[in-house]
Amino acid sequence: MTNPPRPMRVMFLQTSMPVGGAEVLLVNLVRGLERERFAPEVVCLKEPGPLGEQLAAELPVHSGLLGSKYDLTILPRLASLMRDRQIDGVVTVGAGDKMFWGRLAAKVAGVPVIASALHSTGWPDGVGRLNRMLTPLTDAFIACAKPHGEHLISGERFPAAKVHVIPNGVDTDRFSPSAEPLAARTELGIDPTAPVVGILAALRPEKNHEMFLHAAAKVREEIPEARFLIIGDGPRRGELESLRTRLGLSEAVTFLGSRSDIPGVLAAIDVLALTSHNEANPVSILEAMACGKPVVATDVGSVGETVIPGQTGALCPAGDPDAFAAALVELLDNPLHARQLGAAGRELVVADWSLQAMIDGYQRLLSGLLEQKTGRVLPASERSDLPAVAAGEPSEPVDAPAGELENCLS
Repeated sequence: MTNPPRPMRVMFLQTSMPVGGAEVLLVNLVRGLERERFAPEVVCLKEPGPLGEQLAAELPVHSGLLGSKYDLTILPRLASLMRDRQIDGVVTVGAGDKMFWGRLAAKVAGVPVIASALHSTGWPDGVGRLNRMLTPLTDAFIACAKPHGEHLISGERFPAAKVHVIPNGVDTDRFSPSAEPLAARTELGIDPTAPVVGILAALRPEKNHEMFLHAAAKVREEIPEARFLIIGDGPRRGELESLRTRLGLSEAVTFLGSRSDIPGVLAAIDVLALTSHNEANPVSILEAMACGKPVVATDVGSVGETVIPGQTGALCPAGDPDAFAAALVELLDNPLHARQLGAAGRELVVADWSLQAMIDGYQRLLSGLLEQKTGRVLPASERSDLPAVAAGEPSEPVDAPAGELENCLS
């Protein structure tokens, strides 16, 4: 009897796995990969973090490999791990150390498929010169939206043929309009009739929570009963809480910290806000839209792919709290219009940004690259609705902007 072909062993590399957008995406991705075809593992170069610890109960999670920023012994240690685990593909998630050491170790270990998934359009997660030097070792750079893919070509100078777009996706069954929004407000101690704005983002500098707080102060001048929820945690919590006090918002703004019940918290808000300096394709926006909530966001990165002015929400210039506050007031003063935008957002996410579509994209790309590099063909997918992909063409690459391909390759 012929033994069935073994699944493709794919190792995903992160620095750590705190609760954040890219980390949640990775958890959902590895959980959704078809186990008959893929055997995922996760490496956290430093500590596993809460999400890494959660995943460790389900699949192999390796951590504590990097002792310090200049720990050069990470290379033989990581390469040895990849050889011992017989890894077929490595996917680094994000820029920085894991992108550099992960790809270099994969090359040393003879891993056939090497890819990098990126979730940012620059500071504080820029690719950098050393990581660009490893471009020849890399089979694919994965962007999370079409404009993000164009940025990887024109901004990061990656070859267009190696850039593939796999849009971020969310579980539209878990994230769906709540049948009990009043219960969510009761649990959070919010008046049933109060207008509520939430921001769902880690408390890091690039998320620009200062602008959210300044906009909140301006909204309160127009709508004194408005309430604001800050969902997420991070290193800036103390200084942001101090700013809340200085702005006289102690009773109006609640820091909820990290939550495991995000759909329930989103049920309590009327509008989601995102005030980031830069983004690629933020998961928080997709989650809120899947829950039927309109979004007011800064016009950065690929945000305009989902937040469409007048259709699913409003876009404002980055760093402009006056414009941001005005957009919030307009939606809070017109709840019927806000609900219409939220319903349209839900339809858009279900159609184009589902979790299953993201998982399918990764499965097509990885299996196609494996066949291209080794000739090995994985078992057919259990799903009958996936399009066939020819060997050597794992997914459709992004076209370089006109006149820029030559510059990208120079």
